[in-house]
Amino acid sequence: MNIQEQFANRVVEVIRLDKSVVGLAVAGSWLTSEIDAFSDLDLVLVANERISDDKYKMLNYAKRFGHFLSGFTGEHVGEPRVLICLYKDPLLHVDIKFVTVDEFRERIETPILLLDKEGQLKSILEQTEPKFPYPDYQWIEDRFWIWVHYALLKIGRGEYVEAFDFFGFLRMVVLGPLLHIKNGNLPRGVRKVETQLPLNDFAGLKATLPTYCKSGLLDSLQHSVGLYRELREALFPATIILQTETEGAVMNYFEQISNSPYGELTTEGCLT
Repeated sequence: MNIQEQFANRVVEVIRLDKSVVGLAVAGSWLTSEIDAFSDLDLVLVANERISDDKYKMLNYAKRFGHFLSGFTGEHVGEPRVLICLYKDPLLHVDIKFVTVDEFRERIETPILLLDKEGQLKSILEQTEPKFPYPDYQWIEDRFWIWVHYALLKIGRGEYVEAFDFFGFLRMVVLGPLLHIKNGNLPRGVRKVETQLPLNDFAGLKATLPTYCKSGLLDSLQHSVGLYRELREALFPATIILQTETEGAVMNYFEQISNSPYGELTTEGCLT
């Protein structure tokens, strides 16, 4: 039995007699039997009354489950109902999502039930379907070229660190999800792209990883634009309104920045 299963079993025993708790479910890599030594544990604790409206209630529960080191709520990922925890002996990352019975009806995947005191959760899972959020193609197209222009401003000014960070955002929000969709996967950013994408698609994504210099950043931006155009052609329906004028103006500016001497003064060459 792995450490994640041991921890989950201990949580079940702790909450089994808690009258305010309806049940416990597990999600994430547990569902696909992909748990390894580097996996975290995603738990869903279902209660009769709302717990997530009080961080200290969430912490009090978490502290009952093991050697709790510290934790914080997940506003940064848009989910304040999740308490992100680190436990010791063994060292383990555990995300605990606190929901009510009604909130359990809305989910992005179908979790495995570890505790279901009165069968309510099983009934809910049988009556509802998971809905994983997919990207809005029009939302992406309306923003993509302005984002490219922003990156060019940073490169042109020689603000390479900020430009460097931009590519991580672009891969997480646009390129990674679209590549996953192209290959029949859920659009989970860049999660497991090393194993879930075919070699040619992964090579295309790797080409967007820049080196720290103007030419390296521009090369990566050119690859990003090319990859986006390929994915747009493959995935976007005809109803998507392409920002053709914006695209043309931004790519003209791309040429200006490529031929400009600005930005080269901050480094003598690409770092390898």
